[in-house]
Amino acid sequence: MCVELSPQLVLQPLRGLAGGGLSARELTWGSELGPARRPRYLSSRAALRQWVARCLGCEAFQVPLHSPPGAPPHLEPGAGFVSLSHSGSMLLLAWSPDPIGVDLESAERPMAAAAIARRFFPPQEWQALQGCSASSLQAAVLRSWVLKEAAIKWRQRSLAEELRFWEYDSGRELLRHLGDGTTPAFQAGVVEGWHWGVVGEGAQSVAPAISGISSGGLSSGGPS
Repeated sequence: MCVELSPQLVLQPLRGLAGGGLSARELTWGSELGPARRPRYLSSRAALRQWVARCLGCEAFQVPLHSPPGAPPHLEPGAGFVSLSHSGSMLLLAWSPDPIGVDLESAERPMAAAAIARRFFPPQEWQALQGCSASSLQAAVLRSWVLKEAAIKWRQRSLAEELRFWEYDSGRELLRHLGDGTTPAFQAGVVEGWHWGVVGEGAQSVAPAISGISSGGLSSGGPS
């Protein structure tokens, strides 16, 4: 069924795509959401369907997608794996033949970087960050955060149960689960003010398709 055999990743504006190939169930779910959530849900799922359809070589309405509001999207067995993340006006989509996770955050997101790192990062990671300037600390915390969120989606777990176990070592470009020692492949980047991360088999070799914006600041890593 799959046309593509390697992970695919696209970063694009979250535009008004509602209705394009959506299932009757998705339209119903969307209609039950409040006015603030409805457009984002419908647009993001329409974009996911239309993009995955190109990966699978089918029409958007034929994509075997189950993606209710508030739950991770997934495809039927044999159709691969998907992940999505939206932040502000941008949307990050991923498809892979193997489990995959992505996350996206704006570099301008208001955040108390030191407080977040102190509370949620492993002690050794927080200690390594304490010499950073305020701007460098913000960037470092965001990079670590998107990779950890992507890793948690890759494992199909929740932030509450998993976040404290993930450590990102920027010096060695290593992402590690402190509980079981897992060191997945990953890639992270900054594109025109957006921090993004992808985790999963083949993530290091992903060539991101970037719609309407220029790319830069890419870095990648994986199992040692």
